[in-house]
Amino acid sequence: MIRKLKVYLQRFRHILQTEGLISLISRVATFLGHRIFWQDTYYIYKHILKERNERDFLPRLQNFTFEIVHNNHQADELAARGYEFRSPDGEDKYRLSKGAIAFCVFAKGELTHKGWVAMTEEAQKSILNLPLKIDFPAGEAFCGGTVTNPKYRQMGLMVYGYFKRLQFLREVGRSGAISYVAEDNVASHRAQAKLYPRLYAKVRYMRILGLIFEKELAC
Repeated sequence: MIRKLKVYLQRFRHILQTEGLISLISRVATFLGHRIFWQDTYYIYKHILKERNERDFLPRLQNFTFEIVHNNHQADELAARGYEFRSPDGEDKYRLSKGAIAFCVFAKGELTHKGWVAMTEEAQKSILNLPLKIDFPAGEAFCGGTVTNPKYRQMGLMVYGYFKRLQFLREVGRSGAISYVAEDNVASHRAQAKLYPRLYAKVRYMRILGLIFEKELAC
């Protein structure tokens, strides 16, 4: 809890320094509002970890560098080489400290895309803090937290990022991968479709004064 509070404070400090006081007040009001009431609907995709040809998923980007980052020590070494992917607000450092694994694509040292994998509930909650239905002890993993640099959209980076995450999970012996995609995230739904997952549920989450409720909906 203390660590999470530090992450929030770092994030608010970063917003104040980069966007100004008015933006900070607006962000804080939104944040507090979500603590009181929030809801969203997610589609749940399950990926079978089968062998795929990487050439079928390569992005339309020349001379890129791909990195898998397991911890903050490795991220520090990567940053020293000119490849920094962690956000200034401390959120990515927090995720790595909880065991989440980052999958990053760089072009000339600039981050173009990153996504995350969690193989434990603790790591998953650092990415998406909801009571997701993922059987971690049975070998399932979570894929989420996907972000593409706006300068590099429409280049197939999200599809490639998902491919690399699924490839990694297959290589380390996991049994499957679960993705929760917000209903209005059109780009992610399109990327998911290119990897032919099984859509097996649709869930609405609602948070009221810190209590979380969920309801399964018809797909």
